[in-house]
Amino acid sequence: MNVLRERLQRYGPQTLFTQELLAVLLSTGSQLGDALALAQSLLARYGGLGQLTQADAGELRHAFGLSEARTALLQVSLELGRRLNLPQPEERYQIISPADAARLVMPEMAFLDYEQLRVLVLDTKNRVVANLVLYRGTAYSSVLRTAEIFRPAIVRNCPSIIACHNHPSGSPEPSSEDFEANKQLVSAGQVLEIELVDHLIIGHQLFVSLKERLRW
Repeated sequence: MNVLRERLQRYGPQTLFTQELLAVLLSTGSQLGDALALAQSLLARYGGLGQLTQADAGELRHAFGLSEARTALLQVSLELGRRLNLPQPEERYQIISPADAARLVMPEMAFLDYEQLRVLVLDTKNRVVANLVLYRGTAYSSVLRTAEIFRPAIVRNCPSIIACHNHPSGSPEPSSEDFEANKQLVSAGQVLEIELVDHLIIGHQLFVSLKERLRW
């Protein structure tokens, strides 16, 4: 562990592998011995840092032997890293491409173990006025009415929205239900004169733009 700290001090954190950074963070407070082995076990169990952000505190303490203090430090560090990828509150984030929208929502949606539906409400310059969670569960299309998806834009007098939902499986490939739900959204937007700019499906590190896929 001293070798890792020496590398950190001499060459900076960017020279350490992910498991080595975790090992430095977890070098005290563990009952399972070697911190590097513990870091490797955590990454193997959760499949990477993204899913580790969703880890239960109780499991971290009891299955991996972390103290309460070290568990809290790990969770805070991961949350700070996640928030670095989000726009600052004082900025009004502008969306030019599907990747811009995905970049905004993926830090919060990519590794959820349940399905979530978000709506990005946009102004006339495609800047985000609101980023709202409308539903969490298993099958939003059967629970949430189309009118509720457009309501945030109506009450804010905004001309367009982007719908975003995730696939807990990790694959962003659209299902037949996704295509049908999107068809309903496009039709409703035309009636309401609120443009559905895009509909993103979020997976683990990947996303699909239904606007690019279907060209409506």
